[in-house]
Amino acid sequence: MLTIIKIVLGFMTGIFSFYLLKDVIKNRKLFSGKSWSGLLGTGFISNFFDTLGISSFAQQTAIFKTFRLVDDRLIPGTLNVGNTIPTVAQAFIFMTIVEVDLLTLVTMAMAAPVGGVLGAGIVAKMSRNKIQITMSVGLIIVALVVLAGLLNFMPLGGEAIGLRGWKLAFVIVMSFVFGAIQTIGIGIYGPFLALVYALGMHPATAFPIMMTSAAMPLVTGGARFIKEAAYDRKSAISMTIAGIVGVFLAAFVVKSLPLNILKWTICGVLFYTSIMMFISSKKKDPENIS
Repeated sequence: MLTIIKIVLGFMTGIFSFYLLKDVIKNRKLFSGKSWSGLLGTGFISNFFDTLGISSFAQQTAIFKTFRLVDDRLIPGTLNVGNTIPTVAQAFIFMTIVEVDLLTLVTMAMAAPVGGVLGAGIVAKMSRNKIQITMSVGLIIVALVVLAGLLNFMPLGGEAIGLRGWKLAFVIVMSFVFGAIQTIGIGIYGPFLALVYALGMHPATAFPIMMTSAAMPLVTGGARFIKEAAYDRKSAISMTIAGIVGVFLAAFVVKSLPLNILKWTICGVLFYTSIMMFISSKKKDPENIS
């Protein structure tokens, strides 16, 4: 069954990669004058820490917003398209090295892309202001989840490697929801960590589950953003290239890293970015000016 998942995910990623490269090459003349080094650095660093469990979406959103690298309206699509292939690489790595119940992994991984497809179709057509306010609320929620874990308010999990009964049904529904909100540009690692901990699963099982569940909707949702041309091409391709390097370095070279200070920093960044998004949402959207 695990082999089938890898084949399906690999096949989907191959199709995604074809359409991404085709679209990027076709529109390469539209690349803006943004620095390649800044975009490559963003992709490398954020995916390095993403592999260690700290969502790249929060880091990238803060960088894009602070340095005005990507138009706010295009941030969700850029995050989804640019992180697809690096996240798929993470999924393959952790499905191989971490033991997890196959039924739990498969059902959650299948539910997430359905939410991703539906979510991307909506988000790609949303106005800049609506995306900003939605991301603001989502970032606050994720920040609160991270803060709860840092303050030990969140359950520490158990030893289970899988779920059954109502717990399994619950995580399937939540995977669908997470797949949808990921298309808005909200990283789902925090919510997934909180979910598996709360249901008594071993913390390590969160990695193959959340990365596979994140990869599936990224492939499907990212394809929708490409179709709608609702992403920044230069930023996305830069993040893809450098992100893969960051993933493999984190997975195979770095065995452990003290992340507590960094997690506090990311928590602060989440709150900061949420506030900035909310402030920006109050400005008049040029697209709505007649």
